[in-house]
Amino acid sequence: MGQIAKPPKASNSKDFDHLKERLGEELLSQRMLKQANHYARLSHQGEGIFKFERFVKIDELAKWCLQATFLWRRAHQNIFDIETVEQTWHLHNLPKSFEGFRLLHLSDLHIDIDPGLNLKVAEAIRNCPHDAIVITGDYRNSTDENCGPSMELIKPILEASDAPKYGILGNHDFIEMVWDFESNNFPVLLNEAAPIERKGERLWIVGVDDPHFYKTHNFTKARADIPEGACCILLCHSPEAHTEAAAHKFDLMLSGHTHAGQICLPGGRHIVLPVKGLKQPFIRGRWRSGDMQGYTSRGTGSCGVAARLNCRPEVTLHVLRKA
Repeated sequence: MGQIAKPPKASNSKDFDHLKERLGEELLSQRMLKQANHYARLSHQGEGIFKFERFVKIDELAKWCLQATFLWRRAHQNIFDIETVEQTWHLHNLPKSFEGFRLLHLSDLHIDIDPGLNLKVAEAIRNCPHDAIVITGDYRNSTDENCGPSMELIKPILEASDAPKYGILGNHDFIEMVWDFESNNFPVLLNEAAPIERKGERLWIVGVDDPHFYKTHNFTKARADIPEGACCILLCHSPEAHTEAAAHKFDLMLSGHTHAGQICLPGGRHIVLPVKGLKQPFIRGRWRSGDMQGYTSRGTGSCGVAARLNCRPEVTLHVLRKA
């Protein structure tokens, strides 16, 4: 499979036919049904403690606690303190022409959480030399039908670099956002793969749909057209699918979703997580699952409440080396 074709903006049923061809009729129907139920408040995305959000607004409770303990001002300012984290990976299948390739990884922008955040993220991109950009889902904080405000806020981020860009959808993202992204030259991978070419060699960027709430990921389809032995970088919104991904022999998996807890105790110990049963080391940073290496971003934005405590947001520069 080559570069993903750019579909037109939504105007008629053919647009959904295009998505059906890419995601598959069954998974598209599953996603659309979950979207509709969530929008109608018939279902909720929370797990564990977050199930109580059906009755108690945990985000408002968290903000009240921060204000009551006089931590709100500092915690809110922390969302703009974006750290650039550099990681070096040694990959056996890396083509020679991609030695030293610099892949800039953003995740969980939730860009509508604060109207000033997008310019800070754009500045972080410009200040970090890179060869390509990947974004592992959750572009917005709201999960209602109106994606327009988030689409406007994200434009400065997409315009901050001329490098190739690839993204996937997260559990906060509706499938209709694909039209807006791809009309702005930002391909979204829906269980698909796209090659980056250098000197006749290819590095494959593979992206699966959300494995957390929508559960519309399909690793087999995503790498179906990739040659045996080719180097594959997997984008998967949540690290909770790492065991299944490792069985499909990806070289490196990049994820987010956890925010590493976002509001943490001193030393970075998380209090709650948005995913049930996930253990260290998959909550943040580097990890390994079988023969597959992986990384979970702390997130570039903040979710629910515009605050971070003892857990800085990050953009991650992944430098690729031949093993």
